[in-house]
Amino acid sequence: MMEADAIAIETVTAAAVREAVPALARVLADCVANGASLGFMHWNTRADYERFWEGVAADVEAGRTVLFAARRDGEIVGTAQLHLIGKPNQPHRAEIAKVLVHSTARRQGLGETLMGAAEAAARAAGRTLLVLDTDADSAARRLYRRLGWTEVGTIPRFALMPDGADCASTFFYKALD
Repeated sequence: MMEADAIAIETVTAAAVREAVPALARVLADCVANGASLGFMHWNTRADYERFWEGVAADVEAGRTVLFAARRDGEIVGTAQLHLIGKPNQPHRAEIAKVLVHSTARRQGLGETLMGAAEAAARAAGRTLLVLDTDADSAARRLYRRLGWTEVGTIPRFALMPDGADCASTFFYKALD
């Protein structure tokens, strides 16, 4: 476990993901309600968010995903995922996804701490190249630049915001070797 002030970062097992589905769904719902482009719309329900996390649990169990949870006073307030690419021609690559921080825990260094945990796990798994994408207008874009990620470019109208507005996505990579 890593600590950032009173926040503990843990790697979550598949069983622990299943147990924490309601708390994880609460964080995801908060991020969507606050306008984050995460693959969900404003009309998605708690059940949609819970199904998503059940799928993540299956990916963790299969070894395709490493999930990190940030806890404050025992309560989950943030997450990050490391997707281990299983293609034969990409054994060196992984993707960072769903770096989520509940609105009550933002601006406390949590995103940076989650990213550090994901990068350390990628190194431990022998991955030397990481990729990610983010909403072109998000605060996360500034975070990734500050953490040494290289911006590749932005694709307009790549996705939709929860309210249905167009969302451009900016793509980044980071070499770990």
